[in-house]
Amino acid sequence: MAEALVEFVIADNPPKRLDKALSRDVPVEASLSRTRLAKLIAEGSVTLDGAVVTDPKLKVAGGELVVITVPVAEESHIGPEDIPLEVIWEDDDLIVINKPAGMVVHPAPGTPNGTLVNALLHHCGDTLSGVGGMKRPGIVHRIDKETSGLLVVAKTDAAHQGLAAQFEAHTVERYYRAVCYGVPDANDPRLRGVRGVNFEPGNIMKVTTHLARHKTDRQRQAVLFEGGRHAVTRVRIVEPFGDPAVASLVECWLETGRTHQIRVHMAHAGHGLIGDPVYGGRRKLGEKAIGVKGAAAAKAFARQALHAAVLGFEHPVTGEDLRFEAPLPEDMAQLIADLGGQ
Repeated sequence: MAEALVEFVIADNPPKRLDKALSRDVPVEASLSRTRLAKLIAEGSVTLDGAVVTDPKLKVAGGELVVITVPVAEESHIGPEDIPLEVIWEDDDLIVINKPAGMVVHPAPGTPNGTLVNALLHHCGDTLSGVGGMKRPGIVHRIDKETSGLLVVAKTDAAHQGLAAQFEAHTVERYYRAVCYGVPDANDPRLRGVRGVNFEPGNIMKVTTHLARHKTDRQRQAVLFEGGRHAVTRVRIVEPFGDPAVASLVECWLETGRTHQIRVHMAHAGHGLIGDPVYGGRRKLGEKAIGVKGAAAAKAFARQALHAAVLGFEHPVTGEDLRFEAPLPEDMAQLIADLGGQ
């Protein structure tokens, strides 16, 4: 296997532990995260003043010469494919994509190709320095196949670890736009009786439950109040549709990021997303309230009306605050227009 050598000297006043000192002083261009460095230490790939070291807790004083033998990243088993991408931002460390509805993020047994990862392998080419020792894009979060919108993907190991830490700490800003049945309003007495649903100032609906895979349908997530994983979604009405209102454009933001979280929580509150074949319920909107055009548009909408509209985070390498917005895709914009929206 081809290898590369990374050489540097531990600077003055280092952290006492070897792994922390390496993490502080390793050249940025090496793109080695602390997790990757720990693995290289354990593998015997690090020398200190010529001696192999395998203890990450080894004390260092500063001035030691470090040589790290880094295996050159292996080619991914996933094939690159020339699939057009809408790139919102790209640098040496990461790339932000506006994913279209219908595209799967990562290959799986049912979708071995045509995915975002296949497209990124072609688009990024040799600019992928390796994530976990393999030339592949670092996926730190996903959105469902039929959900459109913004995704950030790491191109280096260091960026991958930095982004993953932000998602784990729930510091990433994520806002979604969705079109749902009904209006999630604090004045609706029905909602006061739904467990896990309450309202905050500004008529913001907060849904707090646990989520876990459904016991009998492995493609679905289920709301629980014991077991599973904690999940919190907040929802604000942007625009109601109909007279009386029978649907609405809402803005949702996540305190946690669980599989299908917005779709499950909206359905739990009785406001499933229009077009959602799994959780939406496929309700029929009354023509008297919404008009013939609006009722037909809602019935015909072929996917969950959900779009990842805003994504904000700290650049994992430069520390710059980044925030991106993606306008509604054409199909959702047309649905809103047909429902009578602006």
